[in-house]
Amino acid sequence: MDLRKLKKLIDLVQESGIGEIEITEGEEKVRISRQAPGGAQVLMAASGMQPMAYGAPAPMAEAAPAAPPEPKGHQLKSPMVGTFYRAPSPGAPSFIEVGQSVTKGQTLCIIEAMKLLNEIESDATGTVTAILVENGQPVEYGQPLFLIE
Repeated sequence: MDLRKLKKLIDLVQESGIGEIEITEGEEKVRISRQAPGGAQVLMAASGMQPMAYGAPAPMAEAAPAAPPEPKGHQLKSPMVGTFYRAPSPGAPSFIEVGQSVTKGQTLCIIEAMKLLNEIESDATGTVTAILVENGQPVEYGQPLFLIE
C-alpha cells in the first residue's frame, strides 16, 4: 500500500470522526485508530512493520482495570468437575439458602459427575453469606461455590 493511500485514509478518519478503520489489500493489512482529541493516530501494518505514530506520541498501554476485591469469609470450593445442583431433586427445596447457619459436615449441594450424584458437605461452621454458582451450572475443580462466615 503506498503512502498516498495511507495519507488519504488518515484524512478520511480525521474528517469522518470514526474511531478506527481497517483495510486489507491482498496480504497487506492496515489499521488506523484515532485517539481522543490531541492524541495521535496509530498505523499498524501486518506485513511485519512496526507501529508508526502520526501526530503526537500515542500512549503504548493503558492501566489494567483494578481487580475485584477478594470476597470475605471462608470459600467452600468444588472438589470436582461436574454440574452443580442446589437441591436433591427437581422441585425439592434447596439444601441451604443465603443467611442460614451451617455446621461442618452438613450437605450444601450436589455435584453430578459421570452420572454420579456427589453430596458436597460444608467444611466449616458459620453462616452462608453467598451462593456463587447458579443451579444447573457446570463447575470446575477448585471453583468457589459458597462463602461462609
